[in-house]
Order: sequence, then structure tokens, then C-alpha cells
Amino acid sequence: MNIKRIILGVAVLGLIGGAIFAYILYSTFFTPNTSFETKEAYVYIPTDASIDLLKEQLTPYIDNWESFKSAADKKGYLQNIKAGKYRLKKGMNNNKLVNSLRSGNLPVKVSFNNQETLQDLAGRIAAQIEADSMALLAAFEDKAFLDENGFNDANKLAVYIPNSYEFFWNTSATGFRDRMLKEYQRFWTKERKDKANALGLSPNEVMALASIVHKETAKVDERPRVAGVYLNRIRKNMLLQADPTVIYAIKKETGNFDTVIKRVLYKDLELDSPYNTYKYLGLPPGPIAMPDITAVDAVLNSEKHNYYYFVANVEKFGYHMFAESLAQHNRNKAQYIRWINSRKIKR
Repeated sequence: MNIKRIILGVAVLGLIGGAIFAYILYSTFFTPNTSFETKEAYVYIPTDASIDLLKEQLTPYIDNWESFKSAADKKGYLQNIKAGKYRLKKGMNNNKLVNSLRSGNLPVKVSFNNQETLQDLAGRIAAQIEADSMALLAAFEDKAFLDENGFNDANKLAVYIPNSYEFFWNTSATGFRDRMLKEYQRFWTKERKDKANALGLSPNEVMALASIVHKETAKVDERPRVAGVYLNRIRKNMLLQADPTVIYAIKKETGNFDTVIKRVLYKDLELDSPYNTYKYLGLPPGPIAMPDITAVDAVLNSEKHNYYYFVANVEKFGYHMFAESLAQHNRNKAQYIRWINSRKIKR
């Protein structure tokens, strides 16, 4: 009789213990453990994050860190914390949280426009991915990378074609740079290279001219015509006389690329710089900014015409008046000068 009671007692204790274990197991893995009210939240886990740093990143979004830590440890996640951007959904339990953090690395959209310097680009990109601006700049300016891929200090801006791209947030500085090189190579299709060759220009020379066209007009529909003007001047062995190149030369000379110059003065045209196309024949040594795709394609598909000159159209802002002769251009220019003087724009 006593033996039966003992066996029964052990059985009862076993059932109780099993129930407790099952409850703890269920609570650890399957009880909701989020603390945000929105439908979803995003967390960014840095590369080589420690458990303490993981806790710092997750604490604002989960109710019970200790239960999460226990589940994560049992699933082996704490021994292999994954860097990246992750989506957490309201009401997730620890099991789903760990699964999401283990395999749900999300891409981020990285965008940049026509930056004038690699420093500016580095700052822009550092605000969108994990890599910091110093590491990015070092990768951009790495001489071995430039030499190996046919670039130099003057044309290194050409590697980076403004657009929107998808990256993983934890992309490294060199990873970003190398992807941009692949995008550059992908952009320069055989068709585009053939068009550049037909113009007597290399891809990097097209990029240099496109950067001038980009700066001259924001009107995409006018860019092929502006490109045609410069190509006509190149064919005639004329100076390009592009104001944006002078502005760039001033900024490069002073080292201040934040300078705002609304009016190029006659004294500026004397600046001794290879970027001053009033002084030096041909294209500048490299792009004066990162031209966008519409500007590059405007050069490659330039309008065929007999214009050699243009000046801002004061009656149709944003557009220009084009001229075939210098006499006609001077009349257009006089109209523009009267307008700019009336606005008292000195610089």
C-alpha cells in the first residue's frame, strides 16, 4: 500500500513538474513579448554586436529582456548575433523574434544626387547605412582601387551614378564602393559605349561633359540641346566657356564647396585652373559633380543643331536662349545682363 502511494506521489510530482516545465517553456518561447503599439517596428543591429549592445537595441521594443535572452540562448542566437535591419511585428513571441533577427535582414533604400565631392557623398551615405563617413571616404579614395579600375584623382567622381539602390544596412564601406563600381560597369552597356565612341569620347569624358550639362540646366528636356552646343564647340576646337566649370574651379581653389555663386565675374575667368574652360581648351580633367543618368544620356543622345552659344532665358526661367552666331548671342546676353543687374545680383 505504501509503495503504491509512493509511486502515485512520484507520478503526481512528475506531472506537476512536467506542467511547470511546459509552462516555463511555453512562456519563454510562445508568450507575446513586444512593447510597441504600432503594427511593426524596426531595429538596427550593428556588426559584431555584444549581448549588452543587443539588449540596448531591443529593450525599447520588448517587454521582458530576460525571457527573450533565455529563448535566444536556447536557440543559439546569442552565439551568432546577426547584424542588419530587422522588422519586429506587434505581438511577436520570443520564438518569432529570434527567427526574425536570425534570418530577416531587410534591405534599405540608399539614394544620393549629384554630389560635388566624395566627402559629401560619404556623409550622405553614412546617414543611410552602418559604415561611417571616414571609412567610406577612405574606400572611395583608395589609390589601389582607382588604379586597378582605370580611375584617378580627377575623375573618381564618375564611379558614383546618382540613383536609388538597395543595400543591406550593415554593408561595409568597401562593400558599398565595390557595388557602385559594378553599377557603373552595368550602366556602361555596349550601346552606351558605342554612342560615346561615335562622339569621339571615352565614358569618363562623357561623364565630365554630362556633369557640365547637369549643372547648366535642371530642365531634363533641354539637356540634349545644351549637350549639343558643347559638342559643336568641341568639334570646332572652341573653348567650352562653361560657367559651372569656373564655379567649380573657384570652390576647388578655396576648398569651400558650400560657396554659393550666382554670378560669374570677368575676373573669375582669369583663374588659372584646368577646370576653367574659359582658359583651357577641351573638357575639364574630370566631372565637376556626379551627373545623373538623364544628363549622361543627354550627351549620348544629344540634339543635332547649329547652336554654339546659349544664355539664361529671363522670360522662361529655367530655360535658355540659344544662338548660332556670336552677334545673336551678344544680343541675348545683353538682355540677361540687364535682368541680373536689375536684381542687384553681384555674386
